[in-house]
Amino acid sequence: MHPSIELSCELMQRASVTPNDAGCQAILIQRLVALGFICETLRFGDPDAVGEQAEVVNLWATYGETGPRLCYAAHTDVVPTGDLAKWQHDPFAAQVSDGVLHGRGASDMKTSIAAFVVALERLFARGKPKGQIALLITSDEEGPSIYGTKAVVDELSARGEVIDYCLVGEPSSTKKVGDVIKNGRRGSLGGVLTVQGKQGHVAYPQLADNPIHRAMGALAKLLEVKWDAGNDFFDPTSLQISNINSGTGATNVIPDALTAVFNFRFSTETTKEALIETTESTLKSADINFVIDWKLSGEPFLTRPGKLVDAAVRAVETVQGFTPELSTSGGTSDGRFIAPMGAQVLELGVQNATIHQINEQIEVSAVETLTDIYEQLLINLQD
Repeated sequence: MHPSIELSCELMQRASVTPNDAGCQAILIQRLVALGFICETLRFGDPDAVGEQAEVVNLWATYGETGPRLCYAAHTDVVPTGDLAKWQHDPFAAQVSDGVLHGRGASDMKTSIAAFVVALERLFARGKPKGQIALLITSDEEGPSIYGTKAVVDELSARGEVIDYCLVGEPSSTKKVGDVIKNGRRGSLGGVLTVQGKQGHVAYPQLADNPIHRAMGALAKLLEVKWDAGNDFFDPTSLQISNINSGTGATNVIPDALTAVFNFRFSTETTKEALIETTESTLKSADINFVIDWKLSGEPFLTRPGKLVDAAVRAVETVQGFTPELSTSGGTSDGRFIAPMGAQVLELGVQNATIHQINEQIEVSAVETLTDIYEQLLINLQD
């Protein structure tokens, strides 16, 4: 069995559902220490708590003391399995069948971690590498992301540590490994709008104030706003309303409030401040009584062509024989926490067709190919 598949199976057989690492990082530490890495376990959160305040285990592994630092960032936690009866294979058995690896984490993203570690082992077999190499591995990417990469970055920044290049192992590919490399991500700004009205009987609307009626017109105004036109790297900013809730359950009662949950995925053509100001001024013009609870999940970031992009593109071209597409589409990743450090950030991993799904799987050949691409990328950065 290919060494990347062996390590993938070892990691996938541990039920590391967010925020539980389930011993995955201990496996990685053993491999990395053998290469000469200094491994530090960083724990944040409350070891006695559950939910958002639960303790998170993070690994910060470093090699080298001088030269630019490449950091590989990834997560050992996985999403819940869902209905076990619907799985064709035990999600934590890591079974290989007909050239396909089955199980939770096959695509997102334990195979990526295995591929990078094996690529490192190959690199070290060639001799001591130049520059610095680091791994930032968290067990809280699929959850609240409070005590994971964000907390580690805060700690590193307080120490004055620098990351020059960051390779995030998220599953970026679509049809073939390496066909898409994410060189940026849109920002994510969420809001919970509460429109206040006055409860009353539907037969006497003059004695009440229907927040549903008021909100409909106000929300329609928001949907007419053109937030920006995007640019060469980003699509125009998008506003999506995901939930609307109101009513008492009775058919003859006008409710006293409505809540609407919405989200902006925004480009570098605007800012969170501009989105907030325009949203609130638009709603004020609609003459409604409202409050908004805002939450910024991440700022947009973009890595322009340079040494990291060139190394990654050339690696895919060498291994796969085609030029990858650079893209900023999709959701957020932990790259949003690392980019503000001034690092060039890319995401490159296996295909994402089955991530978070029941019967998550990946072809064995894809993991082997990703290992080759990672190895070539590391070699390219040595130039």
